[in-house]
Amino acid sequence: MTARRFLLQGRVQGVGFRYFACTQAERLGVRGWVRNLPDGNVEIHAETDPEILDEFSRLIRSGPRMAHVVDMSTAVVPEEGHKYFVVKR
Repeated sequence: MTARRFLLQGRVQGVGFRYFACTQAERLGVRGWVRNLPDGNVEIHAETDPEILDEFSRLIRSGPRMAHVVDMSTAVVPEEGHKYFVVKR
């Protein structure tokens, strides 16, 4: 089990990105959260097996149809022990 923080920049707010990330996370069994940041970026905390996180990373880099991710940074972070994946408001 590992945890990663993703920070996505580009056209990632107002395009359903958080709900896209939540759907993909639930489908893959990823736990954690996603939230919009005041600066227009999206932050994701994701926990699961490293191989699944690699797939999740690939999916969120593409994003939903109307999104355009121009940059995505990733960092290994401590696990928070989430049981589900949620959209934070």
